[in-house]
Amino acid sequence: MTSFESVSTWRQPEPEPTSATRTALIESVADTVNGVSRGRVRVAIDGRTGAGKASFGHELASALRRLNRPTLRASLDDFKHPWRDARERGYDRVSGEGYYRNAYDFRSAVELLLLPAGADGSGEVVLCAHDPLTGVDHRGTFVAAPDDAILIVDSVFALRPEYDAYWDFRIWLEVEPEAAFERGVGRDVDAEGVEEATRVRRDRYGPAEEIYLAEVGPVSKADLVIDNNDFSSPRMLPSVSR
Repeated sequence: MTSFESVSTWRQPEPEPTSATRTALIESVADTVNGVSRGRVRVAIDGRTGAGKASFGHELASALRRLNRPTLRASLDDFKHPWRDARERGYDRVSGEGYYRNAYDFRSAVELLLLPAGADGSGEVVLCAHDPLTGVDHRGTFVAAPDDAILIVDSVFALRPEYDAYWDFRIWLEVEPEAAFERGVGRDVDAEGVEEATRVRRDRYGPAEEIYLAEVGPVSKADLVIDNNDFSSPRMLPSVSR
């Protein structure tokens, strides 16, 4: 079954299965998502930085392909303004407030990714606007999404108002803040060093997430809430009524 992947150099590999419990949960979620529509479906996977969103997205996509659904994978991290834009225009994307307000390119995400991937969209989908590592502009790189394709997008802030109306299904991964912090530092320590990885999460990502949680209340918007504190034993939690 067809899989369409982002051209971004910022990728995480698909994890190996950790347990029968996790495999069963992923398959259950895939059954639910598969039942949303036989047309194109857009799925958001949200949660704190370090919650395991990218890994969950990869696993869910694999399970959906086993159900004979073509998948598209993307991250809203590939739909940010390039760093040079901040330098040239002089806006803040370094502090938590600045990162939350200014880093993301909402227009490109909606017009190039979310609208065309919808049931009534053109199907001509861009899976990466600007590579976050190289800064290369990929907004002219399209894939042709089949009529029954499922787009799976992992990102913090995925349920903020600028995106929320475009999702057909929303998943929140619940992880304790301390665990998410440790995972995020551990993921990036080889590339950034422990001091820088710690500083960025303490001074930028953490404060931005607190603004998001306070202003948007993303858990209340989720169709499915999953406790992902233990990778080997994730479990579904009661969703908060919208």
